[in-house]
Amino acid sequence: MANEASSSGSANASSSRLSSKPQTNPSTEADKELEKLLSREASAFQRDIEVDRILKAFKLNPYDILDLDESATQDDVKRKYRHLSLFIHPDKAKHERAPEAFDVLKKAESELSDPKKREELDAIINQARLVLLKSLALPMSTKDDDPALESLQPPFKVRLRAQAKDMLIDEEVRRRKAIKMNLANEGLEARKKDEEVAAKKRKAEEDKEWEETREQRVDSWRNFATGSKKKKKKNNALLG
Repeated sequence: MANEASSSGSANASSSRLSSKPQTNPSTEADKELEKLLSREASAFQRDIEVDRILKAFKLNPYDILDLDESATQDDVKRKYRHLSLFIHPDKAKHERAPEAFDVLKKAESELSDPKKREELDAIINQARLVLLKSLALPMSTKDDDPALESLQPPFKVRLRAQAKDMLIDEEVRRRKAIKMNLANEGLEARKKDEEVAAKKRKAEEDKEWEETREQRVDSWRNFATGSKKKKKKNNALLG
């Protein structure tokens, strides 16, 4: 009886251990795989959205491209660029224009990392801010958290981006006109120099030709002088 009880106890313990093992549920595993698939698809979709956003951003304003506020520190710029560059990297993003967006993003980070370029950009944005505040009949010292700005529709930041966009476009047009004018002036100077070189070349050729025909001219003069003397003597003889 003892042996039977022992055997029964062992069997029950073994059965208990087997029943305590986690059972694999096929439907649960399928759900997990589906969740992973949906997560990957969502991530790919988000990458595509970010690529499109960067490509549609205003190219003359690096803050728009990096989706940063003008008050962002240099560390903020580097951190945001690192995050976005990894997120839309052509090796990860399947969007056909991901390489183009990556280059745009890199250029924006480079411009904001250049103290001189960022200072020029900030100056134009600050000027846009002053123009906007003036149009709203608000003091130039008005802060972003001022109730008069927070109640605006469209929001003040949206208006500021629009005003800055117009001014950045105007500045770019002036810059391109100046470049075109400089190129035109450089072309005029180049033509003047070419004309001077050509004139000197012609003068050198004329001087060379003059020297080469010197003997011919001397002989012609001698012949003319000799003929004149003979003619004069003949005339004198006839008169005498």
